[in-house]
Amino acid sequence: MSLRYKVAVVGASETTQIGVVPDMTYQQLAVDAALNAIEDCGIDKSQIDGLGSNVPPAELAQYLGIVPRWVNNTSVGGTSWLIQVRHASAAIAEGLCDTVLITMAESGRSRVGETRPPMGALTGGARRDSTWGGQFEAPYGTVGPTTLFGMGVLRYMKETGTTREQLASVAVAQRKWSNKVPRAMFGDLITVEDVFNSRMICYPFNLFMCCLVTDAGGAVILTSADRAKDFPTKPVYILGTGESVETPLVSQMYDMTTSAAFRTSSTKAFEESGVSRDDVDHLMVYDAFAHLPIYGLEDLGFVGRGEGGAFIEEGNTSPGGKLPMNTNGGGLSYTHSGMYGMYAIQESVRQIRGTAPHQVEGAKISFCQGVGGMFMAAGSLVFTNEEPHG
Repeated sequence: MSLRYKVAVVGASETTQIGVVPDMTYQQLAVDAALNAIEDCGIDKSQIDGLGSNVPPAELAQYLGIVPRWVNNTSVGGTSWLIQVRHASAAIAEGLCDTVLITMAESGRSRVGETRPPMGALTGGARRDSTWGGQFEAPYGTVGPTTLFGMGVLRYMKETGTTREQLASVAVAQRKWSNKVPRAMFGDLITVEDVFNSRMICYPFNLFMCCLVTDAGGAVILTSADRAKDFPTKPVYILGTGESVETPLVSQMYDMTTSAAFRTSSTKAFEESGVSRDDVDHLMVYDAFAHLPIYGLEDLGFVGRGEGGAFIEEGNTSPGGKLPMNTNGGGLSYTHSGMYGMYAIQESVRQIRGTAPHQVEGAKISFCQGVGGMFMAAGSLVFTNEEPHG
């Protein structure tokens, strides 16, 4: 079954505050985002009959005072929200529910009410215990995402000739976007030299090549495309979707220099959408660390092997470039509560609605790519504001 033009995003919003929110638990932040999305599309909460979240569905339903017909709690790291959107779209298309709320939040910085370890510890093998990471990677000195991602990116740089200057140019390019985004945590323009002068975290990553750690959340509301015009917001139609998983262990990737999950999920999304790479006006690639947009450009087929770093360094993803990417500043500059995928969705929706603080003029098609863990999982979504033909 193709989901092309079957479902639309009619509500989208983030938490009222992002950054440091020391007086709200992750559950409260998720509800705050949900209420903002409900207000955005002008519905009553009683119309919601499907739920997806990182908050346990029963807790969220009780909090909102609703009894849904469909629930989803898919959890594969930061791309979970892209995959939950895919699952919700399929459920709506099949008539299992009519209106789905997907909301998430984390007290990633303040850790208020968080009983779970940070996301990096969940997937990173930082503990020497009975987990796969604890058994098979932690004994070799890996401690969280920087060391785990670092192994792969160093191999990639060696094989392709990609330079640290090109890696730093990712952060530089994204500040050119966040510079005009008022809610962005980092908005000052920077140079490659500034990136290298920031604190070394774990070679090859300096601080500005690493994601923020914030308190934040976001929510979207989905319904069938034939109902989309009943809402006050501009419909954002879903053209294509994809998902995949590879391995929770970086050391067991088929190839540490490319993501099999990225390739699988994005290929499916492109096939379903019926659009080509040349049709894409706007791109979001989950950027917990600076190398991820480079991998994304290559694994999604926008550039060839080893060409991603130079493509960004030359300004092609910056304002005025031919492929605007991570236009909110991404996880490096906008916000990153631990699982970033929802914020990438939010920016895709804003760009397609034409309401983004740093708007890409004439954007009609946005491709949104998420990653979970250290290339453990991937999700892909293609959005458009163009009306279905026929």
